[in-house]
Amino acid sequence: MDPQHFALLEEARRALPQGFKAEISGDIIVMMVSPSGIHQRNLLIVRRQFDANAPAELLPSENTDLISPQVGKSRNPDLTYLPEQVLETTDNQVPAETAAIAVELVSPSNPENDWVGKVRDYPLMGIPLYLLIDARQKTVTLFSRPDGTKYHRREDIEFGEGIRIPEPFDFELDTSGLLPYG
Repeated sequence: MDPQHFALLEEARRALPQGFKAEISGDIIVMMVSPSGIHQRNLLIVRRQFDANAPAELLPSENTDLISPQVGKSRNPDLTYLPEQVLETTDNQVPAETAAIAVELVSPSNPENDWVGKVRDYPLMGIPLYLLIDARQKTVTLFSRPDGTKYHRREDIEFGEGIRIPEPFDFELDTSGLLPYG
């Protein structure tokens, strides 16, 4: 990745008002506003279930930059699970390929970032599982089986149904407590 892109990303982060975050995908810097109460509530409901089923060596992390300089990507998922030793740093950037999963709650102001950009970027970055929760549509989608260019499996359910989260978590995610927007 061009070091100037990372320098621009850092400059953008320093200039952002409180409550905003920034990511980079190739030549594009994406800025996002802080999430709503429903977003936070849904994230916590999902996180509790992952926390109860995560292997001991994986720790939850919210808003950690997953970086892949070799493919020009820096993404900041709502939730990820990382090996404990990866988080033994004072930096907020970790190698993306160490993530066991990326969990995103679709932003109503920029759904294309989660549905298009991250579906494209996460398999390139070596992230094996991508869980996408869309409170606008009342759906949950799990992308899996990446080959380094794309995900080869997609499973969609509606709020209220269960979805199997594969290894290393290996549990049925209960979505009955998730709230839709509006």
